[in-house]
Amino acid sequence: MNCNYCPKNCIKKGKQKNGTQKFFCCSCKKYQQMNYQRQAFRPDIDKQIITLVKESCGIRSISRILNISPTTVISRTLKISAGLKRPYPIVKGNCYEVDELFTYVGQKRNRICICYSLEPKSGAIIDVVVGRRNKTTLRKVTDTLVLSDAKRITTDKLNSYKDLIPTEMHSTKLRGINHIERKNLSLRTHLKRLNRRTIAYSKSMVMLLAVVRIYFWC
Repeated sequence: MNCNYCPKNCIKKGKQKNGTQKFFCCSCKKYQQMNYQRQAFRPDIDKQIITLVKESCGIRSISRILNISPTTVISRTLKISAGLKRPYPIVKGNCYEVDELFTYVGQKRNRICICYSLEPKSGAIIDVVVGRRNKTTLRKVTDTLVLSDAKRITTDKLNSYKDLIPTEMHSTKLRGINHIERKNLSLRTHLKRLNRRTIAYSKSMVMLLAVVRIYFWC
């Protein structure tokens, strides 16, 4: 059979406990089967989870569509997110926009913000963090931009930014964050858990951050 991970051929090598033939790829050194009884073991399952997450499907929706356990969907989503790294380089002297997006975690009384930075010319998301709207959370995003010697960092008029961003590179001009505000609208449109009127909000901050990272960086 052809390898599921590379274009090479596999050789027969042993059997599973249930008698199913195992194959081994000498190129990528991976064991596999020709057919899987459990759908979660299919090589393309992670790509399908990424696609469905970005199309606003919830955990149970993905579970029903792919015929796998909700627990498996959660663990795979967290694993995919943990393996993601910023795909865009941080270039010195660039201009950036920073903004926050409010949502809920667990219950309506638990208000959480998603803070992230955007490079307006390319639309690249540089950093994203989930937490309370305080200096500790905002600093995780702004410090990266300040250390990169940014030409200008544009935010709204939240007072916390004045203590986090040097005056010479900080801007709060009118309509200065139009690009990131438009990105906020796309987020709320594409991810059901971020809709303004919904009961599909995230049950944990870890899962919320994982979904947002997949949306931005996959």
